[in-house]
Amino acid sequence: MSTSAFLQEGATAAQRFALATPRHGPANRTGQALGARAGSSLEFRDHRGYEPGDDLRHVDWNAYARSDQLSVKLFREEVSPHLDVLIDGSKSMALAGSEKLRGTLALAGFFATTAANAGFSHSGWLLGADAVPLGDHRRQPAEWDAIRFEHRDSPVPALTSAAARWRPRGVRVLLSDLLWNADPGQAVRTLADRASATVVLQVLAATDVNPPPGGYLRLLDSETDEVREVRIDAAAAARYRENLTRLQGHWHDACRAAGAVFATVVAEDVLRDWRLDSLVAAGVLEVG
Repeated sequence: MSTSAFLQEGATAAQRFALATPRHGPANRTGQALGARAGSSLEFRDHRGYEPGDDLRHVDWNAYARSDQLSVKLFREEVSPHLDVLIDGSKSMALAGSEKLRGTLALAGFFATTAANAGFSHSGWLLGADAVPLGDHRRQPAEWDAIRFEHRDSPVPALTSAAARWRPRGVRVLLSDLLWNADPGQAVRTLADRASATVVLQVLAATDVNPPPGGYLRLLDSETDEVREVRIDAAAAARYRENLTRLQGHWHDACRAAGAVFATVVAEDVLRDWRLDSLVAAGVLEVG
């Protein structure tokens, strides 16, 4: 199957789901869903500090004259949220002999479609040496191209450089195995900055979760191409699972500190039944 077929597989699975509207919607935008915060209606609510990109028509110039600080008036709003789907383009995402590549692309198509089902606009991004735009709401996910998992390093620099291009006060979903050497706190803070909602979804292959014990394995490091012969026994498999659990704990803590949602899925399980109960329970998805 091609990458477009994988994207379409997720889009088809998403037909009974919709992305949930953030509880604290984007400010200063006009759209479809009534928000709990500010917008363009006539009901004045509050003030907040000015941020780059805010509508200058909402600046309180009288307050600026008194305090020499820019602030904007907040009104009860109608919001039209936006979703940015961020795909980790690291080589480890295309693990040979697993369904991780297929599952990751299917999840990208899934989230883009759930956004459309909820009336959101959406954009896709591939994170490698830089963040490459894949497409937006004018193109179906199956039409996204240039998706190659070839990057050999952490995608955090791409996150940092692309942050200014993401829609302020939108929803952001990162799809990654997170098996890279980087500070989870820095990555999550970058993702969550000026976002209404942030989701970090760790996509693992079944062999990522439970490496097969027994005998010697010839391992190829997908990031460096280094080849190593290692003996995998029950003790080594247990140490690996402990390290994976520790890594997941660090990401969970970083997401909790930033108000983001963290979840782990196994690609083979998702593709089999599309049960995403943890994301429904977390208020990320709604079932139609």
